[in-house]
Amino acid sequence: MKPEQVNKAAIATFVVFAVNGLAFASWAARIPAVTRVLGLNPGEMGAVLLTGAAGSVLALPLAGTIVGRIGTASTSRLGGSVAAIGALVISLALLVTSVPIIVLGLFLFGVGIGLWDVSQNIEGAAVERHLGRTVMPRFHAGFSGGAFVGALLGAGMSSLNVSLSLHLTTIAVFVMVVLLVATRYYLPEKRTAEPVRAASTDALGGEPAQVHDGLNSGSSTRTTTTKRSPSAWRETRTVMIGLVVLGAALTEGAANDWIAKASVDGWHTSESAGAIMFAVFVASMTIFRFVGGRYIDRFGRVPVLYASLGASLVGLVIFVFGPNIWVAGVGAILWGAGAALGFPMGMSAAADDPKRAAARVSVVSTIGYVAFLAGPPLLGFLGDHLTIRVALLAIGVAIIASILTAPAARPLPIADRSASGSL
Repeated sequence: MKPEQVNKAAIATFVVFAVNGLAFASWAARIPAVTRVLGLNPGEMGAVLLTGAAGSVLALPLAGTIVGRIGTASTSRLGGSVAAIGALVISLALLVTSVPIIVLGLFLFGVGIGLWDVSQNIEGAAVERHLGRTVMPRFHAGFSGGAFVGALLGAGMSSLNVSLSLHLTTIAVFVMVVLLVATRYYLPEKRTAEPVRAASTDALGGEPAQVHDGLNSGSSTRTTTTKRSPSAWRETRTVMIGLVVLGAALTEGAANDWIAKASVDGWHTSESAGAIMFAVFVASMTIFRFVGGRYIDRFGRVPVLYASLGASLVGLVIFVFGPNIWVAGVGAILWGAGAALGFPMGMSAAADDPKRAAARVSVVSTIGYVAFLAGPPLLGFLGDHLTIRVALLAIGVAIIASILTAPAARPLPIADRSASGSL
């Protein structure tokens, strides 16, 4: 593979991650406004958000199969298209103040995001292997940076009283244009005549196909084959990595969905101030994702995971129990810094063996995104009884579980990469 080709793929992957974050945050930063427009309480809004999570959870197990059939670039474009359609439906729902229509829009948005997320992580893992150094956190920094911009846009649009419908429609058009251009520079793929069945077959307990990376096969492309292997869902190490990612993903997802609302309700701030608190969290996470790769390469995944998850737990506690919005902001900074590296390290750990990367990344992504997308709506139901701010403490249980399973992310020795079903 030519270095300039890999570098172009790296830039393209970063851009795709960033646009994903922008699209997601454009919705998340204005959840308080949606709640107000629709006249919903936290539990009812949680139920609405759960429909988006359901869409992604249904799409995630299918993502590996779709990547095997049409490739990561086409899957990213497909996911972005479905998400954009979902955003347009949400815009329509807000114009007519219809909860059923917004449920449909969120479901489509969730399906699109699920396909898009898995495909970009598979592409990111392949690029990381070609580069030979830790870059996955920087791709996720792209997501966080895009989310930061999206949060600032949300705050600005809210303060200027720009309708969320117009906001989301503009974002949907922008997403489609960028994806159509950026994915043209993904790593080239060479597939056999028979399509790969990876994640969806895995999810049903079947046997996923293997994916061979050019670095190991001597080819300049990624070649998918139909050689069968044991299901990645039956591998102890893969599932344990999924549990590590589960806590990290819930930490990030809960902040994305509820930190703005918790700020508005907990300290009686304006919706713009709530969006700014979300931006503070995302900015902290973005910065640490940009610099985190060097620390992972220096100290190793497991020590950095311990430090990250511990910082996230402390920041969460400070945010919840802070006596004022300024102290809570300090907690949000620490919370974001701690949430920065868990998810990308889990993706890298799942992709240690390039021959099994697609199946394992799909499994770990599925576990992580279930927490990322389904966990926050459940916190909404809990918030009906405890307030959203206090309900966020439930995230601490998942963080502790991730700390306990962190050793599973230790890099595989080369000799063990084809048989990593156990710890």
